[in-house]
Amino acid sequence: MLVFLDTEFTDFAKHDLISLALVADDGKEFYAERTDFKQDECSDFVRKEVLPVLHRVSGASCDRLQLTRRLHEWFGKLPEPATLIFDFEGDWLLLVSTLLDVTHKKLPPNVGDKLHLDRRTIAHPVFDQAKNATYTPQWPPHHALADARALMAGYHAWKAFMEPIKRIQT
Repeated sequence: MLVFLDTEFTDFAKHDLISLALVADDGKEFYAERTDFKQDECSDFVRKEVLPVLHRVSGASCDRLQLTRRLHEWFGKLPEPATLIFDFEGDWLLLVSTLLDVTHKKLPPNVGDKLHLDRRTIAHPVFDQAKNATYTPQWPPHHALADARALMAGYHAWKAFMEPIKRIQT
């Protein structure tokens, strides 16, 4: 099972998680927004692009402890281990740090492999076009759920495009 990951966070210098989204290729989704992130540490970009697009998902608000519990419950309901796909290593690191706390010393069993998409993949025109086609005024870029959905669309389009090329090469 493939699960696409995206996060939004306060700043590249001080990564405090704001929101986190997981989108599985079977249609399951997880989305949460932290109520206890450090707003005073948000970059100008985050204030302008990320904060205005929050609060679009009912029931998404939670504090860090609730987020950790919700994530463990979500992973626990998956039918098989998830390969987590992301385009920024920081997303993976924020997910892992959110999953671990004083109560949870290990990652959930259904957190499987990880796949960090490289720049060549995400910059490929087929990937980029499919990704950008998913955004709407209701689901714009820099909303973690919209970005995770876009990542999934881009990846599947790129994979389908590359498959015949790989068959020719082998």
